[in-house]
Amino acid sequence: MRIREVNLFVNSPLSNLLFEKYFEKIYGDRWPQLKQSLFVHEKQILRKNLFVDVDSAKLKDLEPAGFLPDAYWKPEGYALQKNANGLYDFYVMDPASAIVARALEVCGADKVLDLCAAPGGKTLILAEQMSLAESSGVSGTLISNEMSEGRRERLMRVLHEYIPKEQRLFISVKGLDGNQYGLRNAETYDRILADVPCSGERHLFENQKEFALWTERRTKNLAVRQYSLLSSAWLALKPGGRIVYSTCSISPEENDAVIAKLIKKREPIILRPEWLDKIKFLEKTLSGYQILPDRAGFGPMYFAVIEKPNPVSV
Repeated sequence: MRIREVNLFVNSPLSNLLFEKYFEKIYGDRWPQLKQSLFVHEKQILRKNLFVDVDSAKLKDLEPAGFLPDAYWKPEGYALQKNANGLYDFYVMDPASAIVARALEVCGADKVLDLCAAPGGKTLILAEQMSLAESSGVSGTLISNEMSEGRRERLMRVLHEYIPKEQRLFISVKGLDGNQYGLRNAETYDRILADVPCSGERHLFENQKEFALWTERRTKNLAVRQYSLLSSAWLALKPGGRIVYSTCSISPEENDAVIAKLIKKREPIILRPEWLDKIKFLEKTLSGYQILPDRAGFGPMYFAVIEKPNPVSV
């Protein structure tokens, strides 16, 4: 794997000692290796588009990613091409993101909310699962929400480039602030994916100015925003429903600490789906799972699977 040129500034005056001390305290002896892995081009997968019939000849030379169905390791230099119907056969994404979307375990009758949906890879997985789960067709709905106009346009392009028009009628794209769903749509959704904005330390390294300005307060402020979005999702969730909360941060402040706050205030049920135990590189945390690039070769990603209890009948 190739090291990014951005790695050259790690020991420069732009290096952030506060950042170093913060993560050294969390990860100890593991930190130097973990930090270095964040500069390595992460492995990506080609996920087969299940809305189209992919020619088997296109799969012949691809190496399957064994821990995910319909996924293959992306060869270096691979260029996506559209088929005769103008749709792409494969979607390129981080394998960790695919695991997160699958952990929601949706079906065709569910009312599903993808709270922060761009760029669209997770929404595409949810749409496929809903479509394939029911032989009689989708009776539920998928709300794919993205507040940013630019990112929402990218999301809509993904839907148009991967799903035939007649098969995306159950999908609606919205542009609300995610905090509004708990207020406007209380106990409406069976499944909610809350892949919330985060520090994104891998991407932070690519922006030297932002990296130099990093403080612990930054991650704490993001955690406040993340808990607000998770609380909104909780209010919008039906009793008995499921939330998957996720970030691409390596900071526990934005991950387990956010879930701990929900546990203290709302008493959710923390789920541990059995199929996740078969994925060897998943690292269990107090309330969720972490995928870190020094061991997996991709990520980082944190996620927790949460269920809202049904009211106790008196």
